Amino acid sequence: MTIAGEITLSTDPGGSMKKWREIFAIHQTELARHLKVSSSTISDYEGGRRKNPGIVVVSRLVNALIELDKSRGGKVVKQLEKDFKQDEVKAFEGHEFSAGIKASEMVKKIEGKVICLPHRLKDEHIFGYTIIDSLKVILEVPVHEYMMLYGKTPNRALIFKHVENGRSPLIAVKVGRFSTDMKPSMIILHGDFDKKDVDPIAIKIAESEKIPLITTPLPMDEIVKRLSDYES
Repeated sequence: MTIAGEITLSTDPGGSMKKWREIFAIHQTELARHLKVSSSTISDYEGGRRKNPGIVVVSRLVNALIELDKSRGGKVVKQLEKDFKQDEVKAFEGHEFSAGIKASEMVKKIEGKVICLPHRLKDEHIFGYTIIDSLKVILEVPVHEYMMLYGKTPNRALIFKHVENGRSPLIAVKVGRFSTDMKPSMIILHGDFDKKDVDPIAIKIAESEKIPLITTPLPMDEIVKRLSDYES
């Protein structure tokens, strides 16, 4: 899941595919033979001459790398399992409110800037929030476990920290929809961002999914402090 996630979310998926093939020390010809495709197909993906690989292609590639490595004794897989093991820091932390509050009120409370869909804030009620480490949740949390991000209800705000431009968090939410069929009432990017600083693709995803996108520059401990009045 970690390797597949990196390839899928990479701005250069072909280069990421090549990197992992070389980490596993597998030649293009050997990989192509295992996948029952031509060597040129592998070369075209890695060189960016084919369109970005879909989930099925990435899944087959990753499974092939693992199977070939295990046939050699599984040295690389064993080492990667150690490297990918989660440390003590949680990827996300959920908080529940004692009663629903208006989304617009929550935005005001955390001094948020509305990036898109401000009109939807009037109709949304928030029953909790989840603070999410963007990098850790993408790299370490399997997609089928994304439902845990939503706590007791999807009517909540997902607050992403360690954000660069917002693309990865929005892609993670969109990909998670395939396995959970759930989406948050609001997404908050932690950082001092204006609209021009947020990735246009992130904004487009938020608009297509009809999820208001907010940014806030407040320190995370201040956000938690201000929202603690609503918690159960």
